[in-house]
Amino acid sequence: MSVRPPGNPGRPIAISRRGRAVAISIVVLIVLIQVLPRINSTYTNWLWFGSVDATSVMRTELLTRIGLFVVVALLVGLAIAAGILLAFRYRPVFLAQPGMPDALARYRAALGDSPAKTVLWVPVAIGLLAGSVAQSGWQSVLAFFNSTPFGQTDAQFGLDISFYAFELPLWRSIVTWLMVAVVLAFLANLVTHYLFGGLRPGAREGALTRAARIQLVSLAGLFILLKAAAYWLDRYELLFRENATFTGAGHTDVNALIPAKIFMFSVAIVCAIAFFSAIVIRDLRIPALATVLLLFSALVVGSAWPLAVEQFSVNPNRAEKEREYIARNIEATRAAYDIGDDRVTYIENWGSADPNPREAGSDVTTLSNVRVLDPNVLSPTFTQLHQLRNFYGFPETLGIDRYTIDGEMRDFLVAARELNPESLQANQRDWINRHTVYTHGNGFVSAPANRVNEIADDAGSDRGGLPNFQVSDLEAIASGQEMVIPVTQPRTYFGPLIAQSDPDYAIVGDNGEGPREYDTDTEQYTYTGEGGVPIGGWINRTAYALRFAERNILLSSLIGADSKIIYDRDPRDRVQKIAPWLTTDTNTYPAVIDGRIKWIVDGYTTLKTYPYAELSSLEAMTADSTNEAGGRVLPDEEVSYIRNSVKATVDAYDGTVDLYAFDESDPVLQTWMKALPGIVQPRDAISEELEEHLRYPEDLFKVQRELLAKYQVDDPGQFFTNDAFWSVPSDPTVTSSIQNPTPPAGGPAGGPAGAQAANRGPVEGPSQPPYYVVVSDPTDPESDEPSFQLISAFRGYEREFLAAHMSASSDPDTYGDITVRVQRPTEPLSQGPNQAQDIMIASPAIAEDRRLWGETAEITEGNLLALPLADDSVLYVEPIYTQRKDQDTAFPRLLRVMVSYDRAVGYAPTLYEALRQVGIEADPDVVRIDESGEAEAEAEAEDSGSPTAASIPRPAAPATGGADEAERATAVRNINQALNAVRSAQGGDLSALGQALEDLQEAVDAYQALGN
Repeated sequence: MSVRPPGNPGRPIAISRRGRAVAISIVVLIVLIQVLPRINSTYTNWLWFGSVDATSVMRTELLTRIGLFVVVALLVGLAIAAGILLAFRYRPVFLAQPGMPDALARYRAALGDSPAKTVLWVPVAIGLLAGSVAQSGWQSVLAFFNSTPFGQTDAQFGLDISFYAFELPLWRSIVTWLMVAVVLAFLANLVTHYLFGGLRPGAREGALTRAARIQLVSLAGLFILLKAAAYWLDRYELLFRENATFTGAGHTDVNALIPAKIFMFSVAIVCAIAFFSAIVIRDLRIPALATVLLLFSALVVGSAWPLAVEQFSVNPNRAEKEREYIARNIEATRAAYDIGDDRVTYIENWGSADPNPREAGSDVTTLSNVRVLDPNVLSPTFTQLHQLRNFYGFPETLGIDRYTIDGEMRDFLVAARELNPESLQANQRDWINRHTVYTHGNGFVSAPANRVNEIADDAGSDRGGLPNFQVSDLEAIASGQEMVIPVTQPRTYFGPLIAQSDPDYAIVGDNGEGPREYDTDTEQYTYTGEGGVPIGGWINRTAYALRFAERNILLSSLIGADSKIIYDRDPRDRVQKIAPWLTTDTNTYPAVIDGRIKWIVDGYTTLKTYPYAELSSLEAMTADSTNEAGGRVLPDEEVSYIRNSVKATVDAYDGTVDLYAFDESDPVLQTWMKALPGIVQPRDAISEELEEHLRYPEDLFKVQRELLAKYQVDDPGQFFTNDAFWSVPSDPTVTSSIQNPTPPAGGPAGGPAGAQAANRGPVEGPSQPPYYVVVSDPTDPESDEPSFQLISAFRGYEREFLAAHMSASSDPDTYGDITVRVQRPTEPLSQGPNQAQDIMIASPAIAEDRRLWGETAEITEGNLLALPLADDSVLYVEPIYTQRKDQDTAFPRLLRVMVSYDRAVGYAPTLYEALRQVGIEADPDVVRIDESGEAEAEAEAEDSGSPTAASIPRPAAPATGGADEAERATAVRNINQALNAVRSAQGGDLSALGQALEDLQEAVDAYQALGN
């Protein structure tokens, strides 16, 4: 390479040999820094995919990426090179004018006799850059060539949905890259012509040579042709365009924009012909006029005309004009999100105007399985009581699953006792300990969700209110202890908590020196599972030393010939890596299947090009008070189609990933099963035991809940006015502290505090999450068989009254069936979750206890469950937990249960007593929440004639008006104090009990004397 000095344009400057060597060394070093890590990453990824028997996934992805990279790189690079070489090949003979300075002379001299020697790097560099950008679209290519028909057509063009899902994205990408290549070729050709005199802007005559004219107008005409193709494709993309009211092509789009796109397509074809005509006709005014025509048409026909139609035709009559297209949107959205009539059953005019407590008490299935343990609260309790060692831990949010125990299905709080890397202390953080000694967790810990060990009596005591833990771990196996949920392999090497290690890897296996992994205080262990990548050889050791930037992997003598490295231990990450076309649910949970702990992961197939279906953000629709606090949210991705098409399991011991085609009718899943055969197993491969633990996924439920709030409306006119919409309530356990920083000492539920809560507007805050519960089957209320349901309530649009109740079944026989109970529209309206919360915390007894406990304990409100009962009413149940203040070792325990039924409030240590306070009589054995037999004692005392606190009903909610509110509050407080005195006197001196009963009677008489 040489350049000419400014003073002597005819003589090049030679670069020294040493300078060349330095330049080459720098280039090689840059290439190594950029390329070597990618080669090493590719190699280690290949080893990882081989360890999970999924090399076909990486091979297919890699080959597709390489093919796409090569095609686009060649397209762009060759286009630029052709633009340069053609301009150079047909350059004019340049004669410098004497005495005139030539600013471009040095650049022409640098190019020499052939630009290939000096500017070859330009098309190469730009081509490589374009290829690296394009290869990320490998999924579109595979989907295009493996497209599966939906068997459904869009309402506008009558094309199968597969065209929009799998074909249109690639066609758009092809047109885009061709336009990029043509534009870059045009610029390269233009610059080269300018350098060599083919283009001389200042010349009066002959400013453009014939060769330059032909080449430039040809490229410009080709660009206009591609623009015509883009106009043609634009018509289809209008079908998933977001409008103010709905997604999809509206009246203006169908009657103005689509015809405008066709017109612009025709104009572009004519303009392209005009440009090509300039090859023969030496008059550039023709393409210039064509350009003006194209721009004018785009301005008038493409913009002004649709705007005029929108302003003068649609806006004054939008409800009627958009009616047909709103109907299309409703139909498409229901189909795309699987919330059509084939999936959702509506029970209209549900809810009793006059609830019957006796009939409500007959709902044995629901009342016997009321969940009083909140998985979002009790993780510290699990940790403090069953952590075993400081380096073990449990996730912030426990899982909910069900098991059949003694022939009865029960819901359980479940968690794997994982290794918690964040809890390692001092020398435990040493590289050897962190990555070769502390490698795995130990055990599966569960607790029935509707039971505690015994009833807690006082916030200052440590007794009672604790889960009935069922532990299946190494100690239980070694001692021969009978396990309620038997586990044969309790060691957990894979899990979301253990994956928090940074970097996330452990080195395991036999190194010839005996066991070294911590197992118990008396035993070490050597991993014998199939998981992990062998690193006994020096090549693999070097590769992983580079990958994790850790020289100890290369130098440590602890690594032997049979050693393995295990990494990517988060179950979601493993599923996502094997099936990159899936979106995984944020909630994974452990289940014991055939004696082994397996993580269950829900996988979604999604699209964002489903015609007329609502385009929504996954992150926004799935955000609630639970995952916002824990940081577990779906990606900020917009979708218009979703299916829970895959159920996946990850073995907690060896990391084996199994994918099952759960929704085999899903065309997106079928497409990917064709593209990556053998990765997803058929549905009939799901074992019966695994099927019993599959849950309806929370994130899918949240998406469908948000959409059903709108798309339960059938009439387009009502949809347009929004007056029949519902809303998802805010989480009352989060917003209650904002609404009522100091609980009022006013009247009971029906007093002014309750009336004020009923009439106020909706409270803004994070959405209330859905809850897994065991209840009566909503589709067969006469059945005594329990059903595992995911439930949520709806409030009215911009109102807090209960509008509907939604539940989705997780039972194998009815899995995925959604039931929506629609509240009757007449008065009196049922209270919504926030109203029930307000009424409960406004109760004098609850307010007083919260004030007293707050001095020494932290009070936590558990999840507020809205449980439909047999009398078509809703029972709200909310547990209250306390833990001591300012103690690192404190943990929550259940202290009280609040219930709200027909605007009456129950509040007691037991569910049985709380239900009786609202008039629901139930068998004490049925609603028992403890294992101490206290509920039975209460029932026996009642049968023998001895009154108990539970047997004395609290006053019903009075009507507003009447006595002064302060007098009423004092009377209720006296009743509560008398009830506490009766409790204290039970089992003691009979005279004290008699005096307490007399005081209670006086308090009740005083309250009743206040009247209404």
